[in-house]
Amino acid sequence: MPKDQTYIRKPEWLKTKLNTNKSYRGLKKLMRDNRLNTVCEEARCPNIHECWSERKTATFMILGDTCTRGCRFCAVKTGLPNELDWGEPERVADSVVVMGLRHVVVTAVARDDLNDGGAAVFAETVRAVRRKNPDCTIEILPSDMKGDYDSLHTLMDSAPDIFNHNIETVRRLTKRVRARAMYDRSLQLLQRVKEIAPNTPTKSSIMVGLGEEKEEIIQAMDDLLAHQVDIVTIGQYLQPTKKHLNVERYYHPDEFKELKEIAINKGFRHCEAGPLVRSSYHADEQVTQASAQRRINYMKGYEKQENKEVDFTF
Repeated sequence: MPKDQTYIRKPEWLKTKLNTNKSYRGLKKLMRDNRLNTVCEEARCPNIHECWSERKTATFMILGDTCTRGCRFCAVKTGLPNELDWGEPERVADSVVVMGLRHVVVTAVARDDLNDGGAAVFAETVRAVRRKNPDCTIEILPSDMKGDYDSLHTLMDSAPDIFNHNIETVRRLTKRVRARAMYDRSLQLLQRVKEIAPNTPTKSSIMVGLGEEKEEIIQAMDDLLAHQVDIVTIGQYLQPTKKHLNVERYYHPDEFKELKEIAINKGFRHCEAGPLVRSSYHADEQVTQASAQRRINYMKGYEKQENKEVDFTF
């Protein structure tokens, strides 16, 4: 890092008040007792208190807490991961029950050490959550799995309600921001999901403040739409530590409002844009009636297979 590099002070609109109430502390203890990781904590999300305590949503990070990649924007630790924990799917599902979640996001560290990128454990986690929580909608947020489409099929066979994969930044900055990731490979992954499951909503996220130009953000929107992405979220990049990429500038809330208007006018079905918006922000609002119907159909198939009653009240 250049010695003359200066840090930009955070503006007032990025300062949030922590709300570590009894409910939040209880949920945090639950995560530790069940040996579970959440990207809410690992990525230091500023919305964790709102999501956990008020909106009844959470983002579980499976496949361990160590990523095989070292993206320069991400606070998740990098190194050699542990062995797979096949008990993790059931623990996630049990925690969803205890937390009374209405919507759950399942993400994971990148596991480039595994042939399937962890897709089998990912899929079993989705199935476990659905078996024990038929009223809860499920969003998945996997890595690109190195472009292995057999692994993608394994994952999509679990029938998630939303498929989310983030391009994170504009094409020009991808190599600097995302370790081992490729802009076009991410777009192709999102497109392939539509080929496998045409009715499943797809979603992606963009961080701003890394040195991109407005025209590049708009081009990224066009690229996502060209690959049939339905939902986009746009948020401010916040530097996790001094070792990570610096913030080049902070966008004003009015600029996020404009970007949201551009996205909606271009044809996205839903857009969340704001300084504190993250990929899973207000994710519960993005589940359509179509995805709810798919969930009912899935559970009817499970009911027939297991020959037991399931409550379909929503």
